[in-house]
Amino acid sequence: MRTRIIAACNDAPPSMEEIHRTIFNRLLTAWIAISLATGAAVFYIGIEKIDDQLVDLAVAESGKLSSESLPLLNRPEADRGALQTLASDFVRRHFIVVELYDKERRKVSEAINPRHAAVEEKLKAHAHPFPRDDQRHYEKFVLGEDTVLRVLVPLKDANGSRAGYFEGVFLIDPETLDRLRREMAMTLVVVLCAVLLTTVVLYPVILALNRDVIRYSRDLLKGNVELMEVLGSAIAKRDSDTNLHNYRVAIYAVKLAEAAGVARAAIRDLIAGAFLHDVGKIGISDNILLKPGRLDEQEFAVMRTHVSLGVDILEKSAWLQRARDVVEFHHERYDGSGYLRGLKGEEIPVTARVFAVVDIFDALTSKRPYKDPIPFAEALDILRGYAGNHLDARLVEIFAGMIEPLFREICASPDKEVEQMLKALINRYIVDAAKA
Repeated sequence: MRTRIIAACNDAPPSMEEIHRTIFNRLLTAWIAISLATGAAVFYIGIEKIDDQLVDLAVAESGKLSSESLPLLNRPEADRGALQTLASDFVRRHFIVVELYDKERRKVSEAINPRHAAVEEKLKAHAHPFPRDDQRHYEKFVLGEDTVLRVLVPLKDANGSRAGYFEGVFLIDPETLDRLRREMAMTLVVVLCAVLLTTVVLYPVILALNRDVIRYSRDLLKGNVELMEVLGSAIAKRDSDTNLHNYRVAIYAVKLAEAAGVARAAIRDLIAGAFLHDVGKIGISDNILLKPGRLDEQEFAVMRTHVSLGVDILEKSAWLQRARDVVEFHHERYDGSGYLRGLKGEEIPVTARVFAVVDIFDALTSKRPYKDPIPFAEALDILRGYAGNHLDARLVEIFAGMIEPLFREICASPDKEVEQMLKALINRYIVDAAKA
């Protein structure tokens, strides 16, 4: 969650709806994961519990071999009827199969419950190794519809020496399995309810923490927007211009992009690019930047370097990188004759193509120290003449169809109102996008 919020510092912070959805989805995922893990643990522990009970029963039963009976395991000449009787007694009480072995691992006696002789036949396909240690060992098998547990217990005489082995086979009856399932289901329900309750309690806590992070992210975003505006203002003053040029081209660019169906994320980048398109002019000397007449070839070559200088300046800020496409490519031409890279057609990013249209229009219709503004209709004629060579013809046509009322409104509005128009667009695409 924190990664998602911090990453938003390079973009508009997520809305509260997005935060609610993200927290809910992640807590839901965590609840499901914990529930599955807990369910598996409960099932495993329940199975182990019944297994341990049966193994303990086998150990207890094997302990009933008396000190008189154990020596018979290793006396071939002895009458082993007593051992057979004992094995049969074990079968009557708890086991379906009992086998007794001497210390050399030879079977001495065996008793089988007649009703479960088929189970013993199936078990013959699962021969067991004898343990090398003195610990009890068991195996579980599912044989058709039957679940059986086979336990092997080393037997020791009074001196602690190994006297033989006791093997008992239990049939885990369906009633026991059903009881186990019910117990596990109840335990699982309790655990899931506890996890769910914890999740519900955590939700507002996590949400409150994220609200703080979002607030800090929005403050940082506003600071970045202010930095963009201040830097754009500094560039305008450096070029003997006012902020109004930046305001106008930004408004024109956003309105053209909206009419052309450009994505919201690209429009955010376009706003930044409109402010910073000539940021590289900071590095151009006054005698070239402020020259009232036409630049000669050498001076123009120097002026062209403002593009690469601008790209270098933007490298220092991850947030300002959003303006890079406009800064780097707004002097490219649709026919490939522009600079710096000579891109052609839709190789030029759409934000740069949009900005090129509005930048030329504003340059034509604005008063500069070296020129008077060109009338609106004449400016549109010039713009249409650039369609298909300098500019994207589709964007020129869209712009020509929607610009007149906006142009008249901006021309008739005081500077403060033009600034407020742009602020509204910045809020819509950058600041308010974080509050939605």
